[in-house]
Amino acid sequence: MTHSFVVPAYGHSRYLEACLQSLATQSTRSDIIIVTSTPCDEVTRLAEKYRARLHTHSPNRGIAHDWNMAVAQATTDWVTLAHQDDVYHPDFTARTMAAIASHPGAILAFTNYEEMLDEKLRPPSKLLFVKKALLELGFLGRSYIGRRFSKFNCLRFGCAIPCPTATINKACAPFQFDGSFRVNLDWAAWLYMCDISGGFVWIRGAPLMAHRIHESSETSAGIVAGHRVAEDRILLRRMWPAAIADLIVKSYKLAYASNQPQD
Repeated sequence: MTHSFVVPAYGHSRYLEACLQSLATQSTRSDIIIVTSTPCDEVTRLAEKYRARLHTHSPNRGIAHDWNMAVAQATTDWVTLAHQDDVYHPDFTARTMAAIASHPGAILAFTNYEEMLDEKLRPPSKLLFVKKALLELGFLGRSYIGRRFSKFNCLRFGCAIPCPTATINKACAPFQFDGSFRVNLDWAAWLYMCDISGGFVWIRGAPLMAHRIHESSETSAGIVAGHRVAEDRILLRRMWPAAIADLIVKSYKLAYASNQPQD
């Protein structure tokens, strides 16, 4: 099996180099591909420094288009969509690919993660605890689930599968991120994958990557702008009666404070 990291790079990120360095120093080497619709000298320099392939495209059509273009550049069996602000621990690739090899029917694998504010790791938040509890609704102590019912159950109350840790089987064509979403495009994608043949692998144990929380991140911006709440309601109403879906959305608003940098 072959694996690559694709990094959608947008604008100038002061964290991009830390991300690329973490990918280049994995204990198991993978291809690194940077994909951008906003090319600049800094991105070109970093691509050369970390021996990453650089692909530019235009025009800028939003985050879903950027992600789809990034995944499309990978020619490997498996691909991880690495977020430009995040950092991957040295054994991320090795442990992920070992887990996938143990489950030949897998189409998606993901790991646990931790959070950091700029450069400092923070203690596990209540939100991380809740996400693990939601995953157990489907996994029930297992590391692999293949039935639609089980896959669906771990997404029924929210997106508990962390997108930056997810490694996707490229054979899942015609897999696409939905351009009608700005924040929840990963949740919508995982729900799509519930309906196709193949299982989910949860790589339990210590976190294998660190997700950076800062005010200019897409998630933080989406929460502030109100896109997150609107998109939560759309997806939850696909799975629940409207009254129940709206009740779940109200409970989410309390949890979103944990994604704000000042916390």
